[in-house]
Amino acid sequence: MLSIDALHVTYGGAVQALRGVSMEIPDGEVVAVLGSNGAGKSTLLRAISGTLRLHRGRVDSGSVRFGDDQLSGRDPAQTVRMGLVQVPEGRRIFGRLTVEENLRAGGMGNRDKAAKARARDRVYELFPVLQERSGQRGALLSGGEQQMLAIGRALMASPKVLLLDEPSLGLAPRIIGQIGEVIAEINRQGTSVLLVEQNATMALGVADRAYVLDVGEVSLSGPAAELSRSDEVQRLYLGHGSDETAAVTASAPRRTLSRWTA
Repeated sequence: MLSIDALHVTYGGAVQALRGVSMEIPDGEVVAVLGSNGAGKSTLLRAISGTLRLHRGRVDSGSVRFGDDQLSGRDPAQTVRMGLVQVPEGRRIFGRLTVEENLRAGGMGNRDKAAKARARDRVYELFPVLQERSGQRGALLSGGEQQMLAIGRALMASPKVLLLDEPSLGLAPRIIGQIGEVIAEINRQGTSVLLVEQNATMALGVADRAYVLDVGEVSLSGPAAELSRSDEVQRLYLGHGSDETAAVTASAPRRTLSRWTA
């Protein structure tokens, strides 16, 4: 289990980004973290993945634990070796490298050739379009395909917990629905997922439980199905009734994964 206990984080010694955040990501579950821009969602993932210091942030108090191991103070490479891999906001693929080369980069820390081959087969099974375009440069993929490549690159490390930072950002409603299907399928294959997301409809549709961050603090938490029916979540995240919400809801992300067609 991944657990965060009373976590306080600041940037530059002055800007307080997280204020006593506590949450749990049980083995085998999808946990969603909702919140608006500036709520502290990305900061939370950075504190887990060990990348916080790269952004001039620091943990002032509290702890992040994975099983019996303390994560605070570890560098990103150590965190990946322990089985926690982050897909950053904005995809951050290597645009000048091919799809295949991006995937090789994701598996560089694994010396087991057979395990890397199995991981690559898993990625291509999830995203057939990536196999079709394995020799194409990442920069030439569509936005949706680049997001799939970013997720696939992370899966090459065979993570126990996948940390996803705004995977639906900037994507069309149809593609967002497919992202939800992919997350559900990855979880069915045995990988826990911590999903940081502004699109509450998609996130609550795939999550087992959810937390709402508001200005660095947890304001709501509970089973995802219950939160989706709460008045506050309905008002803040689900009450706009847009075409996007209807399209994502209609995608039914818990069904069998369909072929990726971005």
